[in-house]
Amino acid sequence: MLSGRHLLRALPLLLCALLAVAGCAGRAPGGDGPAERDVRRAVADWARAVPAPLAGIPLQDWAYEVASVRREGARAVVRAQLRYRLTGYDTAPAGSARELELTGQDGNWRVRTDRPAPGAPPQLWDQGPVSVVPGAHCLVLGGAGQSRETLREIADEADRAVPAASAAWPRPWAGRAVVLVPGSLDRMAELLGGRADTYRGLAAVTTGRVGAVPGPADRVVVNPEGYAELGGTGRRIILAHEVTHVATRAATTATTPLWLSEGFADWAAYRGGSTTPAQGAPALGRAVRRGEVPAQLPPAEAFAFGGDPQAAARAYEGAWLACRLIAEKWGEEALAGLYEQAGREALGAALERTLGVDPAGLTTAWQEDLRAELR
Repeated sequence: MLSGRHLLRALPLLLCALLAVAGCAGRAPGGDGPAERDVRRAVADWARAVPAPLAGIPLQDWAYEVASVRREGARAVVRAQLRYRLTGYDTAPAGSARELELTGQDGNWRVRTDRPAPGAPPQLWDQGPVSVVPGAHCLVLGGAGQSRETLREIADEADRAVPAASAAWPRPWAGRAVVLVPGSLDRMAELLGGRADTYRGLAAVTTGRVGAVPGPADRVVVNPEGYAELGGTGRRIILAHEVTHVATRAATTATTPLWLSEGFADWAAYRGGSTTPAQGAPALGRAVRRGEVPAQLPPAEAFAFGGDPQAAARAYEGAWLACRLIAEKWGEEALAGLYEQAGREALGAALERTLGVDPAGLTTAWQEDLRAELR
C-alpha cells in the first residue's frame, strides 16, 4: 500500500467512546413522590414514541434508565442512560448518557428536549438527519451532509471487509459491522468525545469495550476527510483492519499486547493480497537498511499518535510483519490461538502454550525475518 497509509491509521482499541456513564444529579425535595412518578412515566412514553430524527434506523429495545429527576416548578430535568440495539447488528445494548428536559404540571408532563448529558458525546442523530444504507454484512449510517453515493461505496467496501475478517479470525463473532460516517472531521471528534486534531490524520477508528460478554456494540467511525484521501487499496485495507478489531473484540483484553492486536488486524487486511513486506513496510525497511533493526517487538507507546509519524509507521509495520511471520512459520490457526491466549494470560505463557517459544525466541525470529525481507 502507499506509504501515506501510515498517516491514516486506526487508533488502537479506542475504548468506550460511545458508551459514556450517565451522571447522577440529586433528587428534588420530596423524593419519589407522585410528581416524580409522573415525570418518569412521561420519559417512558417518550421512549415508546421514536423521535423523528431516528426514522429509518432499525432500532429495538429503546429505553431510558432514569438515574435522577430534578424538579423546579413546571420544569423537570432528568438524567438517564439510554439503552438501545440496532436490529440484526447489536448483540448487546449500545448506550448514551442523556439529559431530558420536561415541562408540565398536574401529572401532564412532556419531553421538550433530549440531548447528551453534560460531558457525554452525542449520538449521530444529535448532529442532524441520518441516512441509512444497509449492505449484505453491514449497516452504514451517514450524518448530515453525506451523500448516499458515498455511503453506498463505503457499504460495498465494508461488505468485502467482513468476510475478510471472518476468514482471518475463524472464531464466533456477529459477522456484521455498523459503520458511522459523520458529516465532517469535527463531527467525528464530537462523536468520539475528543479533539479534531486527534483524528485529523486517521481514516477510521473503532469503538467498543474489550473483553465484553456478550459481544459489545462496536462501531467503526469513518473520518470522511481522511478516508477521502485514500485510494481504493487504502480504503480496503483500512476497513478490513477496523472490522477485524470488531471481530476480535471479545477476545481482546488489557493483557493483549498492542503489537498483537494491531498486527493481527493488519495481517487480516493484507491476507490473501499481493503486498510484499517491502511494499507494506517502507518506513521499517528504510530503518533496517540503515542497520537499525528494532531491539524488541513494538511497545505500546510506539503506537501513540501525535509524535513522530515515522516511528508510529515503523511500529505498525513491525507488528504486521510479526503476525505475518507467526502465520507463515507456525500457521494461521496458531496465530489465532495466540491471540486468544494472550487475552487470558501473560504473553510469555501464551507463547509457550501456542507456539512453543518464549518472547526472546520470537523476537529473534522476527529480527531475522526483517533482515531477510527488508534488506
